[in-house]
Amino acid sequence: MGRTVILDPAESYTYSKYAELPFDTADILAEFGVTLHNTSMQLPQQLPIDPEPLRVELQENLALVDPASEIARREALIFPILKTVCKFIQAPLKIEYPVRVNTWLRGSFDYFIPTPQSLLVIKAKNADLARGFTQLAVELIALDQWTDSSTPVLYGTVTTGDTWKFGLLHRQEKRIQKDINTYAIPSDLNRVLSALFGITMNTSLTSTR
Repeated sequence: MGRTVILDPAESYTYSKYAELPFDTADILAEFGVTLHNTSMQLPQQLPIDPEPLRVELQENLALVDPASEIARREALIFPILKTVCKFIQAPLKIEYPVRVNTWLRGSFDYFIPTPQSLLVIKAKNADLARGFTQLAVELIALDQWTDSSTPVLYGTVTTGDTWKFGLLHRQEKRIQKDINTYAIPSDLNRVLSALFGITMNTSLTSTR
């Protein structure tokens, strides 16, 4: 019995479209010759700053703003965290960054931090982490084809603002790892910040296979 063909060669797909397709992530990635593995990832960890000022800011934001909409979650939770990281490491934060590889891989990255170990951050549409991870995985595939960086892995994270999940692409093996763990904000802020700093401040990274 053959594998069902999901993507139409004659159609064009934006990154966000993949979050809307009614198919398993693994089946969608198979269209690109990439496999999916769920695992408990050992994320790189560095925490070069005191996280308490940011924690206070996030708690104040949550007290002031009802994070019911994607815009509210982005402004109150996601942007302050990424701004803190980029300010410290002195890297730009690309927002709605357009990247077109081909007709199946086109659109804009929600957030992109272009360091030697680049990092993608995706807002989960409709607060759906599962479908958001599908979009993240496809964008990691696009980043792999778009960049000539020699780093063996590419990292990304999908977030609803108050929940974060990480993943990575092993470029040579064409294998996506999906972390089975999730991290909550603000309670797991130290873990999230440590991972974001650990990824963006390292140029040679390894992970649990």
